[in-house]
Amino acid sequence: MGKLDGLSTFMESKVMPVANKLGKQRHLAAIRDSFISLLPITLAGGLVAIVNSPPVTDETTNSLLLAWKSFAESNATILNWVYAFTLGAMSLYICIGITHYLCRYYKVNSFIPILFTVMGFFLIVTQPQELGWASKTLEFSYIDGKGLIPAMFIAIGTTELYRIMKQKDFGKIKMPASVPASLSDVFASLIPGMIIIACYLIVFVIFNSFETTMAKAIFELLAPTLKATDSLGFVVIITLLTHFLWFFGIHDAALAGIMGPIRDGNLSINASAMMAGEHLPHVFTTSFWTYFTVIGGCGSVIGLALLTLFASKSKQIKTVGKVGIAPALFGISEPFIFGIPLMLNPIFFIPFLLTSTINGIVTYISMSIGFIGKTFSMLSWNMPPFLGAFFSTLDWKAPVLVILLIVIDMIIYYPFLRVYDRQLYKKEIESESNLM
Repeated sequence: MGKLDGLSTFMESKVMPVANKLGKQRHLAAIRDSFISLLPITLAGGLVAIVNSPPVTDETTNSLLLAWKSFAESNATILNWVYAFTLGAMSLYICIGITHYLCRYYKVNSFIPILFTVMGFFLIVTQPQELGWASKTLEFSYIDGKGLIPAMFIAIGTTELYRIMKQKDFGKIKMPASVPASLSDVFASLIPGMIIIACYLIVFVIFNSFETTMAKAIFELLAPTLKATDSLGFVVIITLLTHFLWFFGIHDAALAGIMGPIRDGNLSINASAMMAGEHLPHVFTTSFWTYFTVIGGCGSVIGLALLTLFASKSKQIKTVGKVGIAPALFGISEPFIFGIPLMLNPIFFIPFLLTSTINGIVTYISMSIGFIGKTFSMLSWNMPPFLGAFFSTLDWKAPVLVILLIVIDMIIYYPFLRVYDRQLYKKEIESESNLM
């Protein structure tokens, strides 16, 4: 206990302030809030990706599945068009979202900065193929998850530059008091806007001279790094780190601004590959994390919830189990983290870190070797993992794997729960005896 108390004190005095600052840092907070706000778009894109991908093979004889395939083929143009501007345009929406939330932080009207951001996004991320009078053709394959990094640069750079120039009244054209405020804002933005557009134009000219785009160049440059974040080692490290911080009361939301672009970006790329009938390149996605790694929320508490109902004698533990099992089925683990409690409880330190890590390892290997399909859709973070696992992969073996992982989690938690249950049960018996 002494060592744990010392470590707890260190975490509270040194790590927690840093984590709190990280969670509140304006740029990371804007990124995090943008991904959260994108849920309706990702849900729509996920549904379209599912409808467009019937689990049919040459040997399939089921009439329902064959009808599903026929519907998808007949409506392929519509489905692909809808997808192209939902999950397939994730970078564009994230770019707009970051601009909006940063402007809100600075108390600046976001409309004009968003216009500049969208213009900059299309200048830098897309590539012109044909610019005729009758039609214009753009190559915009990088507006999905592959363009997230330049999208974030564009949004942050545009907002910061606009904000600085506006605060310093740089190039401001003063208008008479009788002029409406909206028109005054437009004139005040003329010079800053021209400077921002000039910056976009310089970037476009540089990369276009090499017959590429900024988005494509960055993606190719960072390909080895992005591949490393999709490795088994990274999954293990980030799972252990997330749960280690949670054990000491630092919510996983502190890492959302960093992990969101990686997980959601990979999911968008997988969805695009699925729509195109290509091999899915990534394992580490938001769906992988939500439905297969943290089953029932951080700590993978669904297995623990079942144990508390059938393998415990303590009234406290049973009560927490009855109250917490329903939230756990929808990805909310806080009743167990604070009610058992798992947080700062030395007995549960090992299983709290180990369960989700084992889940991640087993799932990563299973997807890498093709035992189950990789994820390509995300319907809701609080969907029960059995359903989420199936709909994110359209593989019937996925929910079976989730059930197997819950059993493994139960085995890991069981000896530690027994020790803690005996302690609490003994105290409850003694307390009742003293009352008598």
